[in-house]
Amino acid sequence: MLAEATTQAADAAAASGTTKILNDLGITKILTDFGISWPFFLAQVLNFCVVALILWRFAFKPILATLDLRQQKIADGLKYAAEMEAKLAATAQESAQLIKSAQLEAQKVVDEARKMAKDFADKQQGEANARAADILAKAQQAIELEHKKMLNEARGEIARLVVKTTEQVLAKKLSDADRAVFNDAATKELTVL
Repeated sequence: MLAEATTQAADAAAASGTTKILNDLGITKILTDFGISWPFFLAQVLNFCVVALILWRFAFKPILATLDLRQQKIADGLKYAAEMEAKLAATAQESAQLIKSAQLEAQKVVDEARKMAKDFADKQQGEANARAADILAKAQQAIELEHKKMLNEARGEIARLVVKTTEQVLAKKLSDADRAVFNDAATKELTVL
């Protein structure tokens, strides 16, 4: 059908006088030397234009649209990748800041714990020193009390021995009243010493 239309178009062109114009220009001789027939040439040009139009409409346009769509998707993907890279960098910076903050906070907690431990140890040391001083004071008092008790016992014993010795020296028996007087006198003399 296309071939028939092309042939008819060529015949119409030949009938209208295009051959006369071409003859005047000397183109007809060149065309016949190369074996080109105007009706077939025009038919082929028309066929080429129809095929080019069909290819443009149904092949190239969808392919170009698909390529544009792919280009857009690639551009969107690159843009998304750049955004994600920026977010990743921001997140990395934020996490580094959080880690630094956590380290500072941990250092503060450790320092505070050390201070509290030192304060507690100092307090315990102070309490232990106070208890030791109290025990030492009580021991000192107990020793002093024991010393006084021993001195009193020793004085009593010495007084008893003095009375007994005096009794033996005098060779007489002393009454209980005399003995008490001598004991008191000896105790007073020993107390003065």
